[in-house]
Amino acid sequence: MPGVGYLGPMPGADSHDLIRVQGARVNNLKDISVELPKRRLTVFTGVSGSGKSSLVFATIAAESQRLINETYSTFVQGFMPTLSRPEVDVLEGLTTAIIVDQERMGAHARSTVGTATDANAMLRILFSRLGQPHIGSPNAFSFNVPSVRGSAAATVERGAGKTVRQTFTLTGGMCPRCEGRGSVSDIDLSELYDDAKSLVEGAITIPGYKTDSWWTTGVFIESGFLDPKKPIRKYTKKELHDFLYKEPVKVKINGVNLTYEGLIPKLQKSFLSKDPDALQPHIRAFVDRAVTFTACPDCGGTRLSEAARSSRIGRMNIADACAMQISDLAEWVRGLDEPSVAPLLATLQQALDSFAQTLDSFVEIGLGYLSLDRPSGTLSGGEAQRVKMIRHLGSSLTDVTYVFDEPTTGLHPHDIQRMNDLLLQLRDKGNTVLVIEHEPQVIAIADQVVDLGPGAGSDGGTVCFQGTVDGLRASGTLTGRHLGYRAGLKPNTRKPAGTLEIRHATQHNLRDVSVDIPLGVLCVVTGVAGSGKSSLIHGSMPKGAGVASIDQTPIHGSRRSNPATYTGLLDPIRSAFAKANGVKPALFSANSEGACPNCNGNGLIYTDLGIMAEVATVCEECEGKRFQARVLEYKLAGRDISEVLAMSVSEALDFFSSGQAKTPAASMVLNRMADVGLGYLRLGQPLTTLSGGERQRLKLAIQMATDGDAYVLDEPTTGLHLADVEQLLQLLDRLVDAGKSVIVIEHHLAVMAHADWIIDLGPGAGHDGGRVVFAGLPADLVAARSTLTGQHLAEYVR
Repeated sequence: MPGVGYLGPMPGADSHDLIRVQGARVNNLKDISVELPKRRLTVFTGVSGSGKSSLVFATIAAESQRLINETYSTFVQGFMPTLSRPEVDVLEGLTTAIIVDQERMGAHARSTVGTATDANAMLRILFSRLGQPHIGSPNAFSFNVPSVRGSAAATVERGAGKTVRQTFTLTGGMCPRCEGRGSVSDIDLSELYDDAKSLVEGAITIPGYKTDSWWTTGVFIESGFLDPKKPIRKYTKKELHDFLYKEPVKVKINGVNLTYEGLIPKLQKSFLSKDPDALQPHIRAFVDRAVTFTACPDCGGTRLSEAARSSRIGRMNIADACAMQISDLAEWVRGLDEPSVAPLLATLQQALDSFAQTLDSFVEIGLGYLSLDRPSGTLSGGEAQRVKMIRHLGSSLTDVTYVFDEPTTGLHPHDIQRMNDLLLQLRDKGNTVLVIEHEPQVIAIADQVVDLGPGAGSDGGTVCFQGTVDGLRASGTLTGRHLGYRAGLKPNTRKPAGTLEIRHATQHNLRDVSVDIPLGVLCVVTGVAGSGKSSLIHGSMPKGAGVASIDQTPIHGSRRSNPATYTGLLDPIRSAFAKANGVKPALFSANSEGACPNCNGNGLIYTDLGIMAEVATVCEECEGKRFQARVLEYKLAGRDISEVLAMSVSEALDFFSSGQAKTPAASMVLNRMADVGLGYLRLGQPLTTLSGGERQRLKLAIQMATDGDAYVLDEPTTGLHLADVEQLLQLLDRLVDAGKSVIVIEHHLAVMAHADWIIDLGPGAGHDGGRVVFAGLPADLVAARSTLTGQHLAEYVR
């Protein structure tokens, strides 16, 4: 058919050199069949939602993992999640699949790059052997281990047995004041409660603390320690202490055993012990108001005790080593020369190499600017994926299938060639490399390309082209037509309507940066990864500037959350169903009266296997529809609520725009979602399945309904096909033309070329960056070619 290229095996390949997929129907795949060559680099592309992940992750990789699990004994399988076979007729020629995705690393307050990769473990061993003065075992250098001292009577049952008195000491490296978190908090009590009110009048103003909740305010009211009807300002000194600081104590309330503790320790355990970036938006807003975090004055933010910081190798203590850039740390480790611990140093280097393939590879991939004390929750999805990727480069395994999900996410054009080299290195070791990618520079190195589409959601799920890159260019598919697309510089740029001043910014690697950000225009902030873009825009923006920051952080919510619930779209939909059928709106909520009683409205039955991953199986009662059978009898324009939630945004927009189902409130939300390029998303699709770029555009759709004057977008092209980038640029233009200021942190050359103003940071990453190397018109940046960005942009628009 027109536009379809080579669909058979690569030249010279036989059946043993192929991964054969026939009749794949996972998600939106439409009974597709492909043959993929082994030990080759295959790139899968197509518009967002075209079915790439369904084919690569949910079909090929999922079946590989399932088959590997089946090789274990029945006893071991009993502790592993039971994976169902993907909906596919034939799947042959699979090899072991290693998935390197963009899942962010843990955001626990105690987790750092060093702890997450075990590099800290070897550094602790090194300092316990070489550090002077010697202070103890490796635990003495761990900020997660407190020092413990105690004594007790112990009975030794040997012979007649006797009781002896023993003492013990465990030396840990945790700073006792901040408990290894590196920061201490100062709490504004006026934000926690209204002292003019009593407890029963709702004095506690912390989010979620309701007077009818046993677990929050109720335990204070019923504990007996406080007078619930007395205004807090009239408490005695003892009552106020019991209210704020009392140690945990067991109490019985209405026959239920509960634990009473003061409001401050309760707050610290529930909110302040977590990474602020991992909190739900309304909780984080409260924490920002009520709590001020400052570096711990005892440890200076290093998390370590004074003893741990006193032990040094030469002039370096372990806190200094963890704060170094990894590229510098590698040089320091190579410079150590101590014959007595030579094997240890080799082991240390090996441990660091497991964190990245080698420290040199870390630099090559553009991540040499990281340090071991960097909180792991602050790594972007692209950084986390590259950390995982480099780990595999030193593996001696061959004939493995590596699966990557847009590995160039967050990479400057200057760094993409380094990524290409690493992908080719994996292939040349005899592995099969499957890459989902939109970046033309990555598509160009593919041995073969599989283009899915032609559209998104129900309009996708077919193979439009399979063959060489040259064949793709000549194929006439959407990807083929856009592969050589170049956005030109604007002939006339907008004039700023004012400026937003940033003065003397020093956060992270910024070097006393002062810059004026123009308002009323499309301003693009760019630079190599690690040059300081996020530190400048997210970390140094003046407070009260009225800027709405829309980033790619995960959307927090339960496993029940979906685009319809997150955007508020479900409320007008439920009301429309209720009005059409003369029943209560609550019936059309899977979280309320209409929920399937067997799965409680989840659609899935979750089985907890303790320390192992949960197993999820489709509910047999509702068949995954989440609602009771009687609820599905109620229709709106011939559709039940489960069918509406299965619609894409585009389908729902047509459905709710006319006829019996016409609902203006729903159409308004759906229009905004379509405007940001999410027309293919299903209304009931779990939020956990959304990519970083999709999450950001969903937040933007909500933010567009507010009266904000300025938006900050962090790499909004993440996950976007080349054709979708054009639609994004049109959206940004509409926002600016409507009087908004748009500030975009971006590496995509088409967005840079379309900008009214560019701020380029660099010249390098980490301590080689942190400076504004250019601020002005894109045309001037191209003409000067004085920066890496200028050189690549000049080549792009040539």
